[in-house]
Amino acid sequence: MSEQGWQGFLAAEGVDDWVVLHGGATAVFRVGSLGEAARLAEAVAGVAGLEDSGAKLTIADHRLTVRLTRGIWQLEARHVEIARAVSAVTREHRAAADRAAAQEVQLAIAAKPDAVDVGFWRAVLGYAPMADDNAIDPLGHGSTVWMQELSRTKPLRHAMHIDVSVAREHVEERLVAALAA
Repeated sequence: MSEQGWQGFLAAEGVDDWVVLHGGATAVFRVGSLGEAARLAEAVAGVAGLEDSGAKLTIADHRLTVRLTRGIWQLEARHVEIARAVSAVTREHRAAADRAAAQEVQLAIAAKPDAVDVGFWRAVLGYAPMADDNAIDPLGHGSTVWMQELSRTKPLRHAMHIDVSVAREHVEERLVAALAA
């Protein structure tokens, strides 16, 4: 688990359908119906290496979202091959990759080191630990909650912010829309 994993993924060939977000490699594939999305999910589930890998498949209306990991630091070289295989299956099913639809929202709670209480957030939300400083929805539907330590010298006791992670090529479009809203 290092920067090598996600940087290697970004540098790899044949993973153009995929976006690396806070939660790792994610791809969204558009299809014609909910039924097609379910059939595509079944086909993708058969990709070698995907079983018991921690991947999340989400079926919604006319799309299938595939998340290979729950954290950017969990990406490994093997995920490149899995991503290529998933993309090949989606092409066989005539599903179109939609990088603009790939996003992740994360809630960051900043507190002084002695006030960080990730256990509280895990208990309230019914979340599970992924690392010492965060809490994740075990179903993969909700945002990750990440605890960020504030410097002891900062006057704030607590602060929160939301991290929105999207494909690099869609950042400016999102910013323009946000500023216009």
